[in-house]
Amino acid sequence: MNILITGITGYFGAHLAQEFSGLGKIHGLKRPNSNLDLLQKATFPIVWHEGDIADLDSLMDAMSGIDLVVHAAGMVSFATKDEDQLYQVNSLGTAQVVNAMLSTGVKRLVHISSVSAIGRTTEVKEYNEDFKWIDSPLNSGYAISKYWAELEVWRGEQEGLEPIVVNPSVLLGKTNYPKSSGTLYNYLLQEPIFYPKGSLNYIDIRDAARITRLLVEKNAWGERFILNKESQSYQHFFTQVAKALGVKAPRIPVSNGMLKLFLPFLSLFKWIGLSKSQLSSQMAKNSQMKINYSNSKIQALLDFKYRSLEETLDWAKMP
Repeated sequence: MNILITGITGYFGAHLAQEFSGLGKIHGLKRPNSNLDLLQKATFPIVWHEGDIADLDSLMDAMSGIDLVVHAAGMVSFATKDEDQLYQVNSLGTAQVVNAMLSTGVKRLVHISSVSAIGRTTEVKEYNEDFKWIDSPLNSGYAISKYWAELEVWRGEQEGLEPIVVNPSVLLGKTNYPKSSGTLYNYLLQEPIFYPKGSLNYIDIRDAARITRLLVEKNAWGERFILNKESQSYQHFFTQVAKALGVKAPRIPVSNGMLKLFLPFLSLFKWIGLSKSQLSSQMAKNSQMKINYSNSKIQALLDFKYRSLEETLDWAKMP
């Protein structure tokens, strides 16, 4: 099987490539100036194709002879100034991938979405795959762009594609990776005193990649799956991570009023996209909310055994 991965040079894309290399030959879509550092230690060959998800012709060229597309390319930002670019990359980019597949006859698509695309409302505390999107002030521009991207995937299904959509929560990776959860670890290494009163939904990035592969092996086409190990309060999560890192845990909960005052100055919130803009009331409320993304659908299908947080952190600290 020939497998094309968009976003293969990204953190999750690289882990997906490792997992899917056991199912077939990996093809990667990259720009001429893409950084390939995350794939330097790859134990499998990669057939490279130069292109961009914004370029339909390059996508169609890359899809020649492909049996499965894993669409992991995307942009993450919660800054209001990036909303147009989020729409271009996440929404229109996914539309281009779908159009290229329809034009070249490639039927099977794994779409990497986000729990943000599930949507949020103040009335609901637990979410599953059946939750219907509701326009809400709690939905960021990023969330909206990922929701629209999913609509493009389901439009493709109506035109003949066989998709699987996965919605990962926070992906826990290595402590030395400068983005994503790496910024979260870096915050705790500074031994701050504040923590939000809400909850964090997370999953080991290796478990997320493994589940995605297992869903393909199960032929779970036409379905959507939340990828989430569990929800923990920031206080409990930070305490466990700080212990693993050998530092002091934050000890003071931040009220909504304090959050709005201090958040623009706290590096913690770089990882949720607040480093480029002043704190919005939307993001302040989100970080204070206690919610859970249910993994019951995955468990019913796979009975998956997740790594413990201790196992994840032991691995995360390794070079």
